[in-house]
Amino acid sequence: MRKIIFASHHKLASGLKNTLDYIAPNTAEITTIDAYMTNLPVEEEISKALEKISLSDDEVIVFTDMMGGSVNQNFIKYLDNPHFHLIAGMNLPLVLSVLLALPDGFLEPDQLRAEIQEAKQQIVYVNDKVKELATDEDDE
Repeated sequence: MRKIIFASHHKLASGLKNTLDYIAPNTAEITTIDAYMTNLPVEEEISKALEKISLSDDEVIVFTDMMGGSVNQNFIKYLDNPHFHLIAGMNLPLVLSVLLALPDGFLEPDQLRAEIQEAKQQIVYVNDKVKELATDEDDE
């Protein structure tokens, strides 16, 4: 069974889930971890979320807010489990790209890499893009 976790500092995880539920309802069952919002250490919040998961049998896809952050670092110790994927830098285009492309079976790392590359194309400095488009129209 596939398990999806959004984990972040403060409320980014639950906010992203809320937005995803609005844009693409019923896409996936998602557990959220809004770290540092309670008195529980982040390690305990993660353990609590993972205790409902069979790390040896389930596929787990974890999206965290930033590489090198404490939330992301606390998931690294789980990478030795089969079918455990940890993705840093979660945002709506990335989550949509990955979740809407999930196969019926286990996700292959190359599929995940391709979806991440596609989502990176959505990060754009719009000022430059508008100027580029205006220049292209002037050239015609």
